[in-house]
Amino acid sequence: MLINSIFFINSSGDIFLEKHWRSIVSRSVCDQFFDAQTKAATPEDVPPIITTNKYYLISIYREKIHLVAVTQMEVQPLFVIEFMHRVMDTFAEYFDDCTESAIKDNIIVVYQLLEEMLDNGFPLATELNILTELIKPPTIINKAVSMVTGKEGVSSVLPGSQLSNVPWRRQGVKYANNEAYFDCIEDVDAIIDANGTVVAAEIHGNINCNVHLSGMPDLSMSFINPRLLDDVSFHPCVRLKRWENEKILSFVPPDGSFVLMSYHISTQLYASSWLPVQGRTSDYSCRFQDNAVGG
Repeated sequence: MLINSIFFINSSGDIFLEKHWRSIVSRSVCDQFFDAQTKAATPEDVPPIITTNKYYLISIYREKIHLVAVTQMEVQPLFVIEFMHRVMDTFAEYFDDCTESAIKDNIIVVYQLLEEMLDNGFPLATELNILTELIKPPTIINKAVSMVTGKEGVSSVLPGSQLSNVPWRRQGVKYANNEAYFDCIEDVDAIIDANGTVVAAEIHGNINCNVHLSGMPDLSMSFINPRLLDDVSFHPCVRLKRWENEKILSFVPPDGSFVLMSYHISTQLYASSWLPVQGRTSDYSCRFQDNAVGG
């Protein structure tokens, strides 16, 4: 995946931030995007992929901001879209928000993050644990020190986790109290007839985790009825081979909050299904029970 430039466009159609790699791309490249934006009924209706004579424009819409990535060669659009979502998620973690005002207020940190996340147009460091070791999140103290000393706040030491087999987890993590929380969040879409009978229904769910465990924990999560799960996607920490062979989630979790898994369940065949799951680890006691998938 090669990204030449990224433009940040607000709801008024103004480009309030741009970042270029390799070479500077003129703002006029966004003209066709603006035409599509004018024709769209809502901001969400703007086509995510627009082809010009020379470039491909790939965009997402979040927090009343359009992110438009410009690439000169044909790439897999979902990779670019996922990267831009990762950028916005990182901003939200750093600034507690990813609105236009939050980005403008922390413009120096924004450029530092974009410089680390993409190297010459290719994704480099996208894990939050690595980024927080490289670039300290903005605080009043950090800003004051930067103004006095003139230092940019970027670490000169390469994070050890960046060269390890588990780059999503920082090294030397220690907690006095070890704990892990798992939240199953689901959206249910259903069609119900006049008699109250469910004609069709489907579930879109995420398993959100907040893990604070010392060392390098190795966790596993098993489902009693994993065949109900469809269109699953995982955090990079999940070992795909074990899921494919045994339908067990085995992973070394990142430190802090992350989305372990997203899934889809069709309830046309299983109108009322139960999907209890359990978490197991050799070093910690960890249990997660979801008794009412679809409830």
